[in-house]
Parts: sequence; C-alpha cells; structure tokens
Amino acid sequence: MAEDGTGGGEQRLADLLRGQARACADLGSPLYAHLLTRAADDVLAGGPVRAVLAGHEDDPPGSALPLRLLGAAHRLALSGDAPGYAAHLPSTGGDGDAPAAWAALRDLLTERAGEVRAGLRTAPQTNEVGRSAALLGALLTAVAQVRPTLGPVVPVRLCEVGCSAGLNLLLDRFRYRGDDGRVRGPEDSPVELDGAWRAEPPGWPEPGAVRVVERVGGDPDVVDPASVDGALLLRSYVWADQPHRAARLEAALDLARRVPVERRRVGAAELLAGLDLRDGTLTVVQHSVVWQYLPDGEREAAEQRLAQLGGAATPAAPLARVRLEPGGGDAGAFDRGETGYPVSVTTWPGGHRRVVGTAPPHGVPVRWDARV
Repeated sequence: MAEDGTGGGEQRLADLLRGQARACADLGSPLYAHLLTRAADDVLAGGPVRAVLAGHEDDPPGSALPLRLLGAAHRLALSGDAPGYAAHLPSTGGDGDAPAAWAALRDLLTERAGEVRAGLRTAPQTNEVGRSAALLGALLTAVAQVRPTLGPVVPVRLCEVGCSAGLNLLLDRFRYRGDDGRVRGPEDSPVELDGAWRAEPPGWPEPGAVRVVERVGGDPDVVDPASVDGALLLRSYVWADQPHRAARLEAALDLARRVPVERRRVGAAELLAGLDLRDGTLTVVQHSVVWQYLPDGEREAAEQRLAQLGGAATPAAPLARVRLEPGGGDAGAFDRGETGYPVSVTTWPGGHRRVVGTAPPHGVPVRWDARV
C-alpha cells in the first residue's frame, strides 16, 4: 500500500492522469487539465474512473492512457451518444463549463463503462497536422544537401511510419506562414499553418525545390480519412477546447479526399521491409510522436532496417530520416519525462544526424537552429 492508504496501482494511475493534466494546461487546454485532475482524485477515491482504468495500472507513460480515456469519451460525445457530456464541450457546441463537464464525464463513465474501456485499446490517432511544420523543415534541410547531385527540383518519395490517416504525408500541399513574413506552399491550400515558425533558416532551398512523387504510410491501426468512422476517430483525439486544431484537422481531411496517398495496415518493420531506394530520387522516412508507441521488438527491427537502407544509399539514391519525437526518438525518453521535442534529420550516405530545431508536441511554432 502507498503511504496515503491507496494501492500502488491506484497511485500510479493518479500520477499518470495528473502528469497529463499538467501537460494539457501547458499546451492550452484548461478543460482537459481540469478533467484529468478530477479524474486522478476519482481514481484514489475508488470512483468510476478507477473502474474503467482497471487493468491499465502498468501502462507506461508513453502509451498516453489519459488521452485514450478522454478520446474515447469525446468520441461518444461527438457521435451524439453522450448528450450530457457534449453539452459542456466546446467541440460539440457546449458551454465549456469545466466542473459541469467533469460531473457529466463521471456519469458517462458510470453508465457507458464498457464502451469507454473498449476505446482505450486505440492509441491517439490525430497525427497532429501542425507537426508538418517541423517535418517540412527537416525535409527541406535534407533536400538542400542532395540538390547538387539530384538537381534544382528534387523528386521525393515520402514514407511515414505510424501514419494514422496519412495527413502529414500531404505536408507539401499545406501553406506555411512564418513570423518573418515568408510563405511556403500552394496559395489555394485549405490548410494554413499561421505562425508555423519564427524565421526560415538561411540554408533552406527556395520554394519549388521539392516535388513529391510518392506518398506511402503504414500503421497497424491505419485510418481512412474519407470514411465517417475514420474522421470521427481523428476528431475525437483533438482536445475538445482547442478549435484551432480542430479547424486544421477539418481542412486536412478535405485535402486528403483529393490527394492520393497509399495507406497500408502494417507495422513499422513491415513497412520499412518493403521500402527500397531509387536512383534520381530522395527517399524520406518520416515519423512524429510515434516511436514511443512501438513494441520493443518492432522498434528494434525498424531501426535495423533503416540502418540497412542507409548502408545501401548512394549519392544518386540518397535516404533521409526526419522526425519529431520526445527526447529525439529514444524509446524510453517519454517514460523518463524527457518531454523536449527536437526536430532532427539523418541523411545517408554517411548517416549524419543533425538536430535542426525544436517544436511543441503539436508542432507549431517551430524554432529553427540558425545554423541550418
């Protein structure tokens, strides 16, 4: 038993919920911060939150259990199956009353415990569109390196691990506006990331230097963004009091219905096992806030395959890995509380890794290293 008389499992769950509550507060979601704080108290009191989370006492922090809980409940509200809870969520036209939302959520967890527990099986599936700001900058850094060999307009094959619905595979179709006034991306893009970064690094190539010729993503729980259920799942993981993120998602869903992307229901190792390198193109493997969710064996196999591909890379068929991961992608970084999110790019031949900037978990704004 813990010192306060509760079981160790209950205390651990409460700590997970409180840790995520602090993160939500820091990232501009006072509603979710309140709900998770109250949920932590409820766990220690033996309430319905404790019952719903039974069996998850040993889940690692990187599995994002608190966000799975709120995502499952949000999904019921968005679908019209939890009107009491929906009445207090801004995402469903509710009043945003946090104490009332907690009371409604507690009732929901009592009345629909089985459905919420089933929803805990799904990892958060937003693959936040804002992260494209970080991924694009890392991609442009790699492109600048290979232009002397591949030419002024570099053909790029994009391959994304843990792609969810593959929305970030459309990163070249988004419009980015930096604080320095510079704009990249199509003028008619429905997705605009305002304040995407502080300023463009001097080493980036001019707009138009990238031509994406292939977009392939893999995910064991791959999402079809054109389906009703797929869109609902994605919406449910956007925090209910963050309309700017919801608007970005809706715009990206619109674009995803028009731009072809190959989405495969496969894990990281299988996706990369099927990847090859091709002369005259830059092959790019990208991932963002996904490495923490991979099983150890899957992660190790993926790293080994990336090393094999890197060893086969040539100046005519180069490889780049771009990523936005807590702690830089170390599997245990999130669990250890290393919540910094460096943006890095590794290029082959050579295998040289550079940290080119930092970003918040939702991607914007990115702070670039002036030396890039």
